[in-house]
Amino acid sequence: MSTPHSGEDLPVRRIDRILAFMSLGLLVLSILCFLAIIIGTTAGADFSAGLWPALGTIVYIAPILAFVLLVAVLVMTFVRRARANKGS
Repeated sequence: MSTPHSGEDLPVRRIDRILAFMSLGLLVLSILCFLAIIIGTTAGADFSAGLWPALGTIVYIAPILAFVLLVAVLVMTFVRRARANKGS
């Protein structure tokens, strides 16, 4: 059973906002790169040259980084709430 609190929520810090938007941005970038690879495949592009290897790397790396950033935001939020509840 949870204890009632005074109704005051902790303010969202700038670093939390930055990490959350970075996570969302990386996911959107990964999806866009994936769609570009699909379109390039249908157009018959040469994937060994140009920007294609970088797009392929982004598709593999960006979702993992987005997940790590999201976990970091959650951990920071839980720690901050635990400290606030311990102090009151």
